[in-house]
Amino acid sequence: MTLTTDAAADGPPVSVRRREAVYRPAHPLDLRRTVGMLRRGPGDPTMLFDGPVIWRALRTPRGPATLALRAADGGIHATAWGSGADDALDRLPALCGADDDPQGFDASLHPLIAEVARRTPGIRLARTGEVFDALACAILEQKVTGLEAFRAWRLLVTKYGERAPGPTPRPMYTAPTSEVWRAIPSWEWHRAGVQPPQSKTIVRTASRGESVSRALLAAETGDDRDRVLTSLPGIGLWTSAETRIRALGDPDAVSVGDYHLAHEVGHVLTGHRTDDDGMLELLAPWAGHRQRVIRLIFASGISEARRGPRLSPEDHRDR
Repeated sequence: MTLTTDAAADGPPVSVRRREAVYRPAHPLDLRRTVGMLRRGPGDPTMLFDGPVIWRALRTPRGPATLALRAADGGIHATAWGSGADDALDRLPALCGADDDPQGFDASLHPLIAEVARRTPGIRLARTGEVFDALACAILEQKVTGLEAFRAWRLLVTKYGERAPGPTPRPMYTAPTSEVWRAIPSWEWHRAGVQPPQSKTIVRTASRGESVSRALLAAETGDDRDRVLTSLPGIGLWTSAETRIRALGDPDAVSVGDYHLAHEVGHVLTGHRTDDDGMLELLAPWAGHRQRVIRLIFASGISEARRGPRLSPEDHRDR
């Protein structure tokens, strides 16, 4: 693994300075399957796909940054803009799965998992380190359709986030800080279609945003991470798992309570749908790598046929 960085000689002024780097991973890497899974819908203001380039807006301790990532010549070519450009490039290896350790994972325990693992060796688990961003996003996704959650994320981040620096293909924004999430007025949550339980959970959690982030990053096991997050009112195991997956690249996180996940796992591994308990039993042989198996299940392209009507979005704004 190597990461080389150079300042662009003809780059813009310091306020929007540009930095370039090439990250050469020591493992196969499918950039789209690894980093691309972080996008929250096609209108995500923090992330977009522009042909072979993945654009990502983020906050760093030094300020906002924009990353443009492209796989070429065996490496990931990255360009970063903004006052946080250096920090963004420092995070690049973890974002591309450098911290993901598959040691101990045995794909041969199931023939389909073995085949998908053989076909897709470049799937890695991305780690953003952005705990509160992942947590806020997961809370917005509680008990609603993806369409509703993605819309709320898009509206709130666009209005309350910070404009991302650099020549982005369309305007992009960093997610708000925890302090800004905390100050969003009740009517703006309502306009975005966010139900009071979810908005109150984000506001309440935002008051402890930094301490929650520090505690989660310091936790060493999945159980410890769950204890940190589920100690907060309004956050259960599903939200904890979704946060762990995005922020930490946790290879063992399982989103128990998901509307579709148990059915899909059961269908792919046995040909029959199952419930959460059945899913956990099926995944038990891969303890420590259950999220890795789930990612391979989704990469298989096999999906259970929908037997009932789709869950329709509800408009809560007139209530």
